[in-house]
Amino acid sequence: METEVRFCPKWHGALRFGLFLLLPGLLGVAEAEITCRSCRDGNMWRGAQELLLRVETSGPAAGAKGEVLGSGDRTGKVPCEPGPAGCAPDRGQLRRERITDSGKVSQHKDGVGSTPRRFRRDSGGDAVRSAPAEGATAAAAAAAWRRAARWSGEERRAAGARQEELKLNSSTFALTGDSSHNQAMVHWSGHNSSVILMLTKLFDFNLNSVTESSLWRSTDYGATYQKLNDKVGAKTILSYLYVSPNNKRKIMLLTDPEIESSLLISSDEGATYQKYRLNFYILSLLFHPEQEDWILAYSHDQKLYSSVEFGRRWQLVHEKVAPNRFYWSKMGLDKEPGLIHLETSISEGQALYVTCKLQNCTDANKGKPFPGYIDPNSLVVQDEYVFVQVSTAGRPVYYVSAKRDVFTPMKLPKYTLPKELHVISTDENRVVAAVQEWNQNETYNLYVSDTSGVFYTLALENVVSSMGLEGNVMVDLYEVAGIKGMFLANKKTDNQVKTYITYNRGRDWRLLQAPSRDLRGNSIHCVLPYCSLHLHLHVSANPYTSGNIASRESAPGIIVASGSIGSELTTSNVSAFITSDAGNTWRQIFDEEYAVLYLDQGGALVAIRHTPLPIRHLWLSFDEGRQWNKYSFSNTPLFVDGVLGEPGEETLIMTIFGHFSHRSEWQLVKIDFRSIFNRRCTEADYQTWHLHNQGEPCLMGVKRIYRKLKPTSRCVMGKTYSVAMTSAPCDCTEADFECDYGYERRSDGKCSPAFWFHPSSMSRSCTTGMTFLNSTGYRKVVSNNCTAGVIAEYTARRQHCPVQAPKGLHLVTSEGRLTATLGANVTFLVFLEEGDGARTSITVDFGDGHALTYSNVSSIEDGIKHIYKSVGIYRVTATGENSLGSETATLFLHVTCQLEHIHLSAPFVVVRNKEVNLTAVLHPSQVGTVTYIWWIGNNTEQPVITLEGSVACTFSREGINTVTVQVSAGNAILQDRKTIAVHEYFRSHLLAFSSNLDEHNPDVAEWRQDVSRVIRNALIQATGVREDLLLVTVLPGLPTAAEFFLLPDKQLTEGKAEKSSAHLDQLSDLLLNALNQNLVQFTLRPGVQVTVYAAHLSADPRPQRLCADAERQRTRSDESSQSLRGHAQLTAGLGAFSGDSGHRVELAAHRMYETSCTCEILHRTPHIHRLNSGLTPPASIMDLILLLF
Repeated sequence: METEVRFCPKWHGALRFGLFLLLPGLLGVAEAEITCRSCRDGNMWRGAQELLLRVETSGPAAGAKGEVLGSGDRTGKVPCEPGPAGCAPDRGQLRRERITDSGKVSQHKDGVGSTPRRFRRDSGGDAVRSAPAEGATAAAAAAAWRRAARWSGEERRAAGARQEELKLNSSTFALTGDSSHNQAMVHWSGHNSSVILMLTKLFDFNLNSVTESSLWRSTDYGATYQKLNDKVGAKTILSYLYVSPNNKRKIMLLTDPEIESSLLISSDEGATYQKYRLNFYILSLLFHPEQEDWILAYSHDQKLYSSVEFGRRWQLVHEKVAPNRFYWSKMGLDKEPGLIHLETSISEGQALYVTCKLQNCTDANKGKPFPGYIDPNSLVVQDEYVFVQVSTAGRPVYYVSAKRDVFTPMKLPKYTLPKELHVISTDENRVVAAVQEWNQNETYNLYVSDTSGVFYTLALENVVSSMGLEGNVMVDLYEVAGIKGMFLANKKTDNQVKTYITYNRGRDWRLLQAPSRDLRGNSIHCVLPYCSLHLHLHVSANPYTSGNIASRESAPGIIVASGSIGSELTTSNVSAFITSDAGNTWRQIFDEEYAVLYLDQGGALVAIRHTPLPIRHLWLSFDEGRQWNKYSFSNTPLFVDGVLGEPGEETLIMTIFGHFSHRSEWQLVKIDFRSIFNRRCTEADYQTWHLHNQGEPCLMGVKRIYRKLKPTSRCVMGKTYSVAMTSAPCDCTEADFECDYGYERRSDGKCSPAFWFHPSSMSRSCTTGMTFLNSTGYRKVVSNNCTAGVIAEYTARRQHCPVQAPKGLHLVTSEGRLTATLGANVTFLVFLEEGDGARTSITVDFGDGHALTYSNVSSIEDGIKHIYKSVGIYRVTATGENSLGSETATLFLHVTCQLEHIHLSAPFVVVRNKEVNLTAVLHPSQVGTVTYIWWIGNNTEQPVITLEGSVACTFSREGINTVTVQVSAGNAILQDRKTIAVHEYFRSHLLAFSSNLDEHNPDVAEWRQDVSRVIRNALIQATGVREDLLLVTVLPGLPTAAEFFLLPDKQLTEGKAEKSSAHLDQLSDLLLNALNQNLVQFTLRPGVQVTVYAAHLSADPRPQRLCADAERQRTRSDESSQSLRGHAQLTAGLGAFSGDSGHRVELAAHRMYETSCTCEILHRTPHIHRLNSGLTPPASIMDLILLLF
């Protein structure tokens, strides 16, 4: 079963989600990472209840499997490690992809090995991504240790009668010198190999890194070990161990990158190593499912590397690759084995799905299977399916591709409206998804698809979820190994959690019948549906914790789990239960929690008690858990940190890892169970077992008969044993069919159309003259093999395609947006819900004078591309037409370009109570739909919002007013601000300068402000005019020009017009005389002396040149004004730009043209302008204004 897709959001990314589906068996692994539960680090005691066992394996495709157990707390939850590794699921868990409305897809890939916080996967034939642990949680120390230091009464009694107890054949080896090491990673090479590798490490919680390591190797099944530090380098610190999933003899060790970044590679099961330097830091590895030397490595800087020499040489594949979003190709689906599927980041909210060749990932060789951008972290490639997510108008749209075909939106029931969606599995040509709907918070609904992965129907409502390690969402769903179609799930009903079982892939569910008697033989009164057996299905990274459940392919029908009896599932009074007949009947085997290991293909069971105390006993059963015998495996009680079983289903040797005390070395206890069996099994030791569901033998359309070991036989089945099953098809009944898409099961068990569904719409892709399958409302359960019976009645009927006019035409962009960038390709997608697509022509009018017509819908499946050359809002229409009618879909597309700069054009000084124009000038001038937000004067609470770039306003008070404008265009918001002096009376004159000033004018606002101050000081020095009566501003553009403003002395003129006019005439004459006599000069820099002229009186040719230049550029100014959004208008002959310009030439030309009139007016008819009193002055004077009052 393929098990690793996790859709998150955009299929949620800040909070990583994983959906765990339990694999068959307790743990099918031969490699594990074990954290010392009795060690302490510095001042941190290792709480006995806080063991985290990290399991890493290559899975079935990688070779033999072993079993790993660990001890932990009894809360059902294990804390994460504080080290960088975080937490990881055990072998009994599978991470799943999730899809959420915020949109991100995260997932686990095939491959062995990865660095902290990596994902892994165990699915037949695929590679496995593993995750190293770099630390384990330390807390609740002293109290936990005191509890652990006391033997239980049971252990004391056993110690007093050791001469009578049953003993196992065991040997103990101490890893001398590693007493401080608090982590261990273990790898058992596989079938027919006696080699075990063990890497022990000291993880420093303060430094958050590994500071010491030792590498050990055993060649006698773990009886003795040799330390290999000298072979890898005495000073080398190792952080992780990897194993090729296709060749267990190939070992890879990764050094701590804080010290050095290197790989050590062995091809002889770890006997010898060669070191290779790396120029990047490996975060995760992905091994090819078939090519043993092909590896993908993901680095800390989001780069993906490849090696075809088992890590000896690396080549860069691609940059900006999303973490855990790269996949190997799958034989039979992809064109070549060296193809890589990956997601590459484009921007913060955009990503691309591309395919790339392993050794030649160039732009020319890249494929883009999905037309357009996808949401970041949304690519998932699993089995024959590919999933991506695209958010449209804030809601995610999930797309699926089956068998690498075109992408199609996934169809959930219309009003599902998912908040999150996780893909559970993709085995046997269908998708199982867990969806949290809009009205759910802690539960999920299970949906199953048809073979295309497109159409989904409800399988089970309100499945319980919980928050797991790393913030993962864990949904309580367990697939039983060895029995196809059998699942267990915890469902919330009336605020009570109950366990349900199905034998037909979710078509029917029922409660579990509780045992009839307890351990002591007392009757249990538990009547369905008020009372039943409930099991803990959420598993932790630590398989010893509450909720462990185990089943095996080699032991069909046997399930061991922890749970409780009553009206609902509880976390108190948890016991261990077993079933030998696939969930029909259950027996209580322990009244507390135990972890169970399958021995000899399931012919025997080993149980180890969950406890924080040291133990020296385990329990064995040879009759499917009916009777248990107690055996000692050590003379001294041991704090158990983990148990590693021999790879393969026939486990007969296992190693227990632990410590005698928190100060002792690692103790490795090898147990050989072969001595407790006295013979090999013969045919007489087996019996037949008929699979059934409460007496019904036809499950999934067949009767299945298995060969099982008799409970009374105590013999070794051995490596040659294989599960034997015979089957015979059954006649189809209504129970073999589930409701089809758009249909719902009513109270009478019949499937009828949902209120939102129109059955005729299912023929929408039909072509006239062809046929289609007209649903009866039912579809056969996937993998159901029934025949005859009612199959004709319930199977979809083939009918001729109806002749109909096009209906339900949809037009969207590939990105789901209503905006596009000028000059960029826009891809339009056209969908037709109903009608003969092959005979319906499609015409797309892009709204800019261009249109295209296609003969049928299928010819535009990849989308229609178009480039817009002008900014604007375009009405795009798609028309579908055939002989029976037509239908039109419309889309309004906003084509924009990036707003780069804005300039607020406003006069420097204005007259009180006289209207003035304020204009925002944009660059580029045409950027699309624009919104202007104005804050004028002290009105900061209620801005004025306009769609035009100019506003008119008046100022009623004298003083300084600040005007701020913000321009919103697309995703950009830019701002400019100006200050305006408001006065009742003033006189203004233009100034010109000697030509050398132009050579030093950078035409920036700060320069103009500084030079304005210098000019003002020069005028004051030459004329003696008071500072508070003179304002100066340098105007934008070239040639350099300026304007000065004279203000009347209010005390002298008493605010009267006649006196103000006379006073201003005197001041004006004074300044003009000084200017005409070339008395106003300033030094710009050493050697650069600048002379200031009155523009209308000076004999210097510059004033005439100024106005002449303006006249010559009149035409250009007129043309420029066509493209500028609302040119600045100068008020009453005083016009001057008072700020910097982002459009230097056009603004300068415009200024010259306007100010030519100002020159004439000022020269011929000097006059007085009335100014308004200002509002409250700002804290600082902005840009080009220099006021000293």
